[in-house]
Amino acid sequence: MSEAIKQEQIRNFCIIAHIDHGKSTLADRLIECTGTMRQEELVEQVMDSMELERERGITIKAKAIRLNYRAVDGNLYLLNLIDTPGHVDFSYEVSRTLAACDGAVLLIDATQGIQAQTLANVYAAMEHNLEIIPSLNKMDLPGADPERVMSEIKTVLGYGVDETLQISGKTGAGVDKLLETIISKIPPPSGISDAPMRAIIFDSYYDRYKGVIAYLRVIDGSIKQSDRLKFMATGTELEVIEVGYFNPHECPVESLKCGEVGYIATGLKQVGEAPVGDTLTSVSNSATTPLPGYRPAKPMVFAGIYPTLANDYSDLREAMEKLKLNDASLFYEMENSPLLGHGFRCGFLGLLHLDIVYERLEREFGLNLVVTAPGVKYLITKTNGEQITVVNPGEMPPQAQIMRMEEPWVKLSIITPARFIGPIMDLERECGGVHIHTEFIGMTMGSEENQRVRLDYEMPLRNMLTTFYDALKSRSKGYASLDYEFLGYRDTNLIKLDILVNDVLVDAFSRIVTPDQAQDVGRSLVHKLKSEIPKQLFVVPIQATVGGRIVARVDIGANRKDVLAKCYGGDITRKRKLLEKQKEGKEKMKRIGKVEVPKEVFLSVLKSDS
Repeated sequence: MSEAIKQEQIRNFCIIAHIDHGKSTLADRLIECTGTMRQEELVEQVMDSMELERERGITIKAKAIRLNYRAVDGNLYLLNLIDTPGHVDFSYEVSRTLAACDGAVLLIDATQGIQAQTLANVYAAMEHNLEIIPSLNKMDLPGADPERVMSEIKTVLGYGVDETLQISGKTGAGVDKLLETIISKIPPPSGISDAPMRAIIFDSYYDRYKGVIAYLRVIDGSIKQSDRLKFMATGTELEVIEVGYFNPHECPVESLKCGEVGYIATGLKQVGEAPVGDTLTSVSNSATTPLPGYRPAKPMVFAGIYPTLANDYSDLREAMEKLKLNDASLFYEMENSPLLGHGFRCGFLGLLHLDIVYERLEREFGLNLVVTAPGVKYLITKTNGEQITVVNPGEMPPQAQIMRMEEPWVKLSIITPARFIGPIMDLERECGGVHIHTEFIGMTMGSEENQRVRLDYEMPLRNMLTTFYDALKSRSKGYASLDYEFLGYRDTNLIKLDILVNDVLVDAFSRIVTPDQAQDVGRSLVHKLKSEIPKQLFVVPIQATVGGRIVARVDIGANRKDVLAKCYGGDITRKRKLLEKQKEGKEKMKRIGKVEVPKEVFLSVLKSDS
């Protein structure tokens, strides 16, 4: 950079939106318009470097990039852009990003209007006192309806037509005006350049050569290579191996000044030594007050992950350790199953997060895995006063020992066209939801097509797992959007349903259900298993039990061998001897035989589990 950039010429901002409203496409146009990358280097979704992100068309990890822009006033500005995920499961990534920014570009799809995650991101940005620039995206599409969406923005968010930009991230229309608005509306960093150095960590990952790479924003002071720094919360000290910014790849520089966003290579061997939300300061001239941090990520959904082959356990353990270095919100601990062997009980932010972790483990590390049915964390008070937490149904104590049981509840915000209110309300009732509030948003005149509704519900988190999201999309023909937030724990009455295959408990199939669901769920599971488990040379009973009571049972018939095939005539006693011998063999085999449940059975049951 030939010109010296003053602090007043720095702008730190992010792009926030509902999933698939065009964040990554807009980031591509901003990179193109500012000339940050050469034309031959530009590809679609520049910021989405992960294979899964490109394949699914979603952003999983927040990415940062530095843009240099010559404004109409003749000055050169340094714009630090952070592209954020849009799916509700990755809202933790968004919250970390907002704390490192001074403003946010709010994207709203001109064809879809305000969605659930749009509202959630706006409220989060307001909590961080960010300057918000509302922008109507995808104006080039034939289905764009700016009048209707502008009415929603005015009604729900309070921004007028003159405050809302109309742009197209695909064609680049209006992007120049957006850049000028970012410079005029978003304030420059307010840090003090000669104060003791303070920087906040908003992300980190592990590099095998440089150790932990920490993404940070310098709030006060500056950072240079070879500086001795320390984390104010943990007290860990380090020497800066490298300092730089993203372009979008790592670009080393001599220093990061007050207000700038970039990275440092710490040389640390564990991401846990550089916790997200901690404050970095200088060892020699330390700051006394840390910066406000983040709430740590709380796993909402739990599932067991096991290798298909027992010999792959060490490879799975190494893969989990490496993945944890790049995904701070992943939680895991070792677990042992009598049938599945050694594996891990993992905590995820949501079902999409579970799916992404599973895909990355299989693709990036070449593993074959079995994933058990997802569940949530329960708080149990036993009759002796002891309080325990249960995430694995196999850990649930006998019903006679339980005095009180609590489960997590969430608040759902569903935005849908008015014509789908009935089917969605029916779905909520079926899932144990409690209606809180209904609000009509957007245009109130004209046809029902223009009317949309926001439904607020409270419901147990366990009822959201597996098929709820698919059922919501099905009943709304794909138009409904969903956002949820954790409310807390409430009392509940649940029991454990066990599945026995050939009298052996298979804890991977265990469920925690309500008493009135036990028989239906048990019958569904045993019939599903009967159709999936291969026949053996002996009869295999499959039972669903609650405590010691069998609520459902089916038998898998034995593969028959005709032992009389070569018996041509002779006394009947000869045939009886052969049949008796076969019967004794089958009885012995049943006692000592072991039924192998194939991996495909676990996956099939997981996919069909409701």
